[in-house]
Amino acid sequence: MSTLELKDFTEEQEALVVKSWSAMKKNASELGLKFFLKIFEIAPSAQKLFPFLRDSSVPVEQNPKLKPHAMSVFIMTCESAVQLRKAGKVTVRESSLKKLGATHFKYGVVDEHFEVTKFALLETIKEAVPEMWSAEMKEAWGQAYDQLVAAIKTEMKPTS
Repeated sequence: MSTLELKDFTEEQEALVVKSWSAMKKNASELGLKFFLKIFEIAPSAQKLFPFLRDSSVPVEQNPKLKPHAMSVFIMTCESAVQLRKAGKVTVRESSLKKLGATHFKYGVVDEHFEVTKFALLETIKEAVPEMWSAEMKEAWGQAYDQLVAAIKTEMKPTS
């Protein structure tokens, strides 16, 4: 497991993340797709970062590879957030973290891409659980996302 020191992620923040993820989990496939479509709506050029979208002749939302990819990214992001406080660190299998870092490096992902993704994630969660959404929940998810991104960035280097 790869670790990165955790900024104070409080019990209250953990509870907000766990409660909202519990409510969203059953719709992870649809929410993952919404999340990615939101990213592409904000930054259409981000589609070029995904090889399976580059030469595709079908509309992005109908691309057969997008939904499974979007769902796995959404689930990994949310599961990482849920275990953050319990583990005291970002816990993604080290091989996965290295792969994530290398892939993000290879495709030229930069800070602005992470910022757009954070905005899209927060908007997706806000729309998914409007009755739970609050400034505190936004802060909790934002902090959890920032921790995951920091962990990915430590592994953003060429593969050897």
